[in-house]
Amino acid sequence: MKMDSPQRLAPRGTEPVANEVSLALEKRLRAETRGEVHFDLGARGRYATDASIYQVMPVGVLVPRSEEDVRVAIDIARELRVPVLPRGGGTSQCGQTVGAALVIDHTKHLRRVLEVDVQHRTATVEPGIVLDHLNAQLKPHGLWFPVDVSTAAQATLGGMAGNNSCGSRSIAYGNMVHNVLGASAWLSDGSSVNFGPMAQAGARSREIGELVRDLALQHRAEIEQRWPKVLRRVAGYNLDIFHNQNERPYTSDGSVNLAHLLIGSEGTLACTRTLTLALSELPRAKVLGVVNFPTFHAAMDAAQHIVKLGPTAVELVDRTMIELSLNNPAFRPTIETALIGKPAAILLVEFAGSDKAALLPRLKDLVALMGDLGLPGSVVQMPDDAPQKNLWEVRKAGLNIMMSLKGDGKPVSFIEDCAVPLEHLAEYTDALTEVFARHGSRGTWYAHASVGTLHVRPILDMRRDGARRMRAIAEEAAALVRRYKGAYSGEHGDGLCRGEWIEWQFGPALNEAFRSIKERLDPIGLFNPGKIIDPPRMDDGALFRFAPAESPRPYRTIELKPVLDWSAWDVQNDPVTEQTTAPGTGGDSTGGFAKAVEMCNNNGHCRKFDAGTMCPSYRVTRDETHLTRGRANTLRLALSGQLGPDAFTGETVREAMELCVGCKGCKRDCPTGVDMSRMKTEWLSHYKRRHGHTLKDKLIARLPDYAPRAARWAPLLNLRNDMPALARLSQRVLGITAKRPLPRWRSDTFWRAPESRRGATAEATLAAAKQGKPAAVLFVDTFNASFETENALAALRVLQRAGCTVHVLDKGDRGGHHCCGRTFLAAGMVDEARERLSALVNDLTPFAVLGVPVVGLEPSCLLTLRDEALALGLGERAKAVAAQALLFEEYLARETKAGRLKLSLRGVDKPILLHGHCHQKAFGAVEPVMQVLKLIPGAQPQLIESSCCGMAGSFGYDQRHYEVSMAMAEQSLLPALRRQPEAIVVADGTSCRHQVAHGAQREAVHVARLLEGLMEEG
Repeated sequence: MKMDSPQRLAPRGTEPVANEVSLALEKRLRAETRGEVHFDLGARGRYATDASIYQVMPVGVLVPRSEEDVRVAIDIARELRVPVLPRGGGTSQCGQTVGAALVIDHTKHLRRVLEVDVQHRTATVEPGIVLDHLNAQLKPHGLWFPVDVSTAAQATLGGMAGNNSCGSRSIAYGNMVHNVLGASAWLSDGSSVNFGPMAQAGARSREIGELVRDLALQHRAEIEQRWPKVLRRVAGYNLDIFHNQNERPYTSDGSVNLAHLLIGSEGTLACTRTLTLALSELPRAKVLGVVNFPTFHAAMDAAQHIVKLGPTAVELVDRTMIELSLNNPAFRPTIETALIGKPAAILLVEFAGSDKAALLPRLKDLVALMGDLGLPGSVVQMPDDAPQKNLWEVRKAGLNIMMSLKGDGKPVSFIEDCAVPLEHLAEYTDALTEVFARHGSRGTWYAHASVGTLHVRPILDMRRDGARRMRAIAEEAAALVRRYKGAYSGEHGDGLCRGEWIEWQFGPALNEAFRSIKERLDPIGLFNPGKIIDPPRMDDGALFRFAPAESPRPYRTIELKPVLDWSAWDVQNDPVTEQTTAPGTGGDSTGGFAKAVEMCNNNGHCRKFDAGTMCPSYRVTRDETHLTRGRANTLRLALSGQLGPDAFTGETVREAMELCVGCKGCKRDCPTGVDMSRMKTEWLSHYKRRHGHTLKDKLIARLPDYAPRAARWAPLLNLRNDMPALARLSQRVLGITAKRPLPRWRSDTFWRAPESRRGATAEATLAAAKQGKPAAVLFVDTFNASFETENALAALRVLQRAGCTVHVLDKGDRGGHHCCGRTFLAAGMVDEARERLSALVNDLTPFAVLGVPVVGLEPSCLLTLRDEALALGLGERAKAVAAQALLFEEYLARETKAGRLKLSLRGVDKPILLHGHCHQKAFGAVEPVMQVLKLIPGAQPQLIESSCCGMAGSFGYDQRHYEVSMAMAEQSLLPALRRQPEAIVVADGTSCRHQVAHGAQREAVHVARLLEGLMEEG
């Protein structure tokens, strides 16, 4: 369908659409497409932001299932005069992917590799495919797509094309525009056009090409004068494709490639249908040299000399990023290996080729060069692949690590992509540092030093005077860019924060040429209005996510009394002195809870599928709702009143939190430290206080209270598993799925076993510790005490036979066993959890203060002492206990390595597969399990690279969650078990073992049981 006249839509793309139009759009999309249609306020709010400082509420969201859905949606939007905004991973830094438009999210379904031509090294893909997923499919062919952006695990090829992305190795491979051979796309009139070699163009694309050629010829002098002479230049449209032809890879017939017109266009010219990519041979070998510098200036000055050695990458990590990495448990061990002393900055210098032996002399050349530059002994050489990979992962997370600063002041993206010639890099950075200081700020830096692109973010408080400072800094930075003949937009595009600087960079004549291109391809202004052409001011307060008080919609949070301690986030930071106020003085009406939620800057690191733990439910649903980012956005919108009154305890937030399994993967994996598990506990307490607890909630929460008594009725209680009718009844009455057996009750619990009382007395254990002998307190949790007695008994025997004096903690004269409060926390009963945990901490404190380790078996229970106990206001005693709380294998690994405990074990002749509990992963406690397993003669344990098993305590027993639970297990855990049916399976988590038994019909054992079974007699 085509419009009769090219009447244009509102230019800015930030004005709201009339309600009746929105209703009509939703109705037609539901009727005429097969896609997922979302027009509720919560879903729109989750798409209102990207990784920039901006927020604009979209009209609605379409998640298309097919190309046809996209085509039909464009037709409907055109007829109803609603703007269209194509979107990939939503990780844009400059606001390219926010707008008052119909957002079309390609990432869930339009993510296929359509064709790979190995001989000609090309691939054709749909726009929603993630770069890492494409490269995984190319790897068996020895190929890759080399535009290796730091967000490769999240960035889609469509989004990369829209931004003209670059990557760390652009000095060797070029930018996106240098690696796209062709594209097909829909124009705003509904036609599909192939963009490729001009010599092979069809009538429509030839017409477009001739327009661009004529504009290029007309403005040849302006292009020569105005176009930046650096590799990193992504602003405006690529009008220079008809100019300086030697700079770009042209087609085999020598003609201009019109696909380059779309690269960097930010979805303003067309909606991408497919991309044809130029592939490269996958490097067979790499070596890395890490150069440590005493000053930041020295690092910047050295870059111009280092690039002459022919590296594939030269990347900067500054002191701020080093310190933040050292404070992140996931990154600390890696960054420490790269440091010599306390450098002000480091440069990662990589050399790649076909043979590692041939590359080693290149490292020697780097060492020699640094000696010539007056910095002998400054290079850490990394020839091995594993440490290189780990360090690159830290570098990739750099931008997000920098956003982990607590407080209202954050590093703000708006001048971070300025690119200058290498010979001016040191002067430019010095001058820019002075600019920041003049405006009461400082910058956080990291850079593609090889190509003169600096990711620098001044720390500003956008809730207060940040916008004013941003404008002033931008103007002075622009003057510096012009002085050094650089590019104001070097990598991350223009969007809302740099769009207004396009005319400054290129001048009015070229800006009008850009407008001519926009009007020819999109005469009605349907696609992503307000970007590149007619952009708003970068400091328009109405567009800010955290709008200041004087803006039309100032950002404020609701009054809320938190049940957990969030004071560590309720701080103010000084960008110049780098000092923060004492916790609790930031003036947050939610006690720091809202600021903890706001730590999510929408970087999308949680959109992971193949590594790490977070976010397991998203890996199954691929729904933005079930991301850490999606949940954080929903919480933020509710806490700021943007979802309506009482939204925090309403259905929109409940739906977002429904599939959060509390895995704590984000606690470790999220570079900005968003702890959604703790946030869910906070939210759930308020939600249940308003809506009440179900019978199932109470039964699960109070399990530790009634488990000892219930053991007497074990045969009767187990009838639920043995009689299908009772299983169906439990499903109907309690919502516990009939498809899964419950843990079997038993009468021979740990506390009834005579051996449970054979541990040492408290006095004997304390005496042993005072004498410097190995001593520990064994904390036996409810699950191992009541359902898997053999695990607790095995742990006690292994510790004793290894030479440890062990006291088994019980309630003494009060009788019974201690509870960590975990089941209560999972039900939102925070007060009850605090009571149980306080009693446990009290009884452990006398041991902890004397340095006696507290050893536990169940990760979720023991690690509660290292996590939630500190958030429940239990004071210094909780800190003392947390410092001594160790999992069984953590304690064994430490003490056997020190020679204080000795294990005499028989060997095994079977492979050992380890599945790590999510909380073990979150606290870096999986490696100790591997260390203990390696004590077994002949053992070569393998860690299953898996996310959550899907059980997550009671989650997998819930009727509503059963299918998702099993889908989580099928992501990687169960397939890995099926591949090695003869292997011994080790899993320390109770729920993990149950999932393995149910999903794979295999027995998984706690490491304590495995060790006990292998202990030599005598």
